[in-house]
Amino acid sequence: MDMNEHLALVIGAFLLDVAFGDPAYRFHPVRLIGNWILVSERLLFARGRSDRRAGVIHWLMVVLGALAAWLAIHLALLLVSPALATVWDLYIAYSLLSFRGLLAQGQRVLRSLEDLPKAREHMRMLVGRDTEPLQRDGIVRAAIESLSENLTDGVLTPLLALCLFGLPGLIVVKAVSTLDSMVGYKSERYRDFGWLSARSDDWTNWLPARLSVALIALSAAFLRLHPLLAIRSALRYHAILPSPNSGWSEAACAGALRVRLLGPVWSEGQLVNETYMGDPDWPADLGPDHLRAALDIILICGLLAFVLGVVVAPLRMLMPW
Repeated sequence: MDMNEHLALVIGAFLLDVAFGDPAYRFHPVRLIGNWILVSERLLFARGRSDRRAGVIHWLMVVLGALAAWLAIHLALLLVSPALATVWDLYIAYSLLSFRGLLAQGQRVLRSLEDLPKAREHMRMLVGRDTEPLQRDGIVRAAIESLSENLTDGVLTPLLALCLFGLPGLIVVKAVSTLDSMVGYKSERYRDFGWLSARSDDWTNWLPARLSVALIALSAAFLRLHPLLAIRSALRYHAILPSPNSGWSEAACAGALRVRLLGPVWSEGQLVNETYMGDPDWPADLGPDHLRAALDIILICGLLAFVLGVVVAPLRMLMPW
């Protein structure tokens, strides 16, 4: 793939995502990856394999399987028509980007804030915590946290992987992200088996997570919010979260908005956090205006990331593959 074709793929996939959003149907590529994760996990567990070595095998089965499925269809279509192979690549790239989908879910929460049961229902699509205890301020905080966290692993990492490493890079990071969401838990079942899945997700998001701070600060400056607080907050509060990555964008967003995030968090009926993220004098009783401003930040960050991706995309030609 030459430079023009690569840029056309990046721009075309991003514009399709902005125009139509993430397609939701049974055979979506991420759903198929998820199904393969379940099947391969069961195969290994049925053989009594659940240690770290089995987790490595599982990781390879999923990542290489996803790449092989894309490449097999690409090569088959190439024999028929190069145009069909190009359409296939564009379809896969578009399906694995989710910028508009993230914004749309945040907008659904925003529109439903006056109907708390409906808002909690929409929140279940964004967070893994218990949503029933959440009142309006908690819903807004949780929505902002999820939007800022997903800015990294749902927007920046996939987009930059596509720009720098082409479609194979995008497929790998989406397979890794899906692995982490399904087996990357520190539960008894997955403590050893899911270790590589969790760690590889940390590795792929390491640089985009820190890049998100700069993008959030730039977005805050554009919106006349608090860009310097975004940087200071990210440096001061990112370690509140146990994840090595998600705290950066969440803390930066807290500073950009000059609000406190986190607070009481319930999971499976247990209170797992009471600490707030942000300065003590920043408000924590948040409302629609705060969520609306957070959505504006995410929107501008996504557009800035796209521009950055197009700028760095020529580096793809320096890759040895």
